[in-house]
Amino acid sequence: MTVPVLLVREDREYLVEPGEEFGTDLGVLEVPEDVEPGATLETHLGTAFRVRRLRGPDLFHHFERTGAPMVPRDIGLVIGETGVSVGDRVLDAGTGTGVLAALLARAGARVVTYERDSEFAEVARENMVLGGVDERVDVRAGDVTADLESLREESFDVMTLDTGDAPDVVTAAPDLLVDGGFLAVYSPFVESTREVVAAAREAGLSSVRTRETIQREMDFDERGSRPSTAPVGHTGYLTIARNE
Repeated sequence: MTVPVLLVREDREYLVEPGEEFGTDLGVLEVPEDVEPGATLETHLGTAFRVRRLRGPDLFHHFERTGAPMVPRDIGLVIGETGVSVGDRVLDAGTGTGVLAALLARAGARVVTYERDSEFAEVARENMVLGGVDERVDVRAGDVTADLESLREESFDVMTLDTGDAPDVVTAAPDLLVDGGFLAVYSPFVESTREVVAAAREAGLSSVRTRETIQREMDFDERGSRPSTAPVGHTGYLTIARNE
């Protein structure tokens, strides 16, 4: 598969492959096979589109979805809190669409990610190809708890969990993580978050802390500036712990 690019015009954005003929209501676009980001292409009706390289945050919008993926701001918290970087090995569970796994790989890590639904796992594999990280992400269909014994033979720098059985996996974290390795667990509900925290403490992990992931956008107009009155951007709860 060739690396796709984005065609952008105002609020329109299309993901296309080089060499593709692409039709819109604004005309037909012939996308050259050697197209480069930064170029401008015109439809046969003379409408111009800018060519943009596909970047990490774009994956959230263009991956095929099998559920609600983790939003970019929450992924940013995971990367910032765990320090995922080049050469790290990450164990991820609850692949879903695969946005988190892909962005961890784009940060330089090698990721082993588990998805219970085999059809969802296949979609995630295709998304990894689209994101250009298929060689860095091993998508496995199955329940991570069934492989905990064999996974203990490996070692991971970071564990990221977005799954209902996260407390069971957290219990095994000391045997799966390297010394100083980080655990990051995303939970949609307070009740499951409480179970994760209890499991992390019982397992002997340190620096266990949970934050609600929430942000407010700002409004700027002629009257002044203030936080938006739109619904507050709550997404879930992120628990971080360390193996030391």
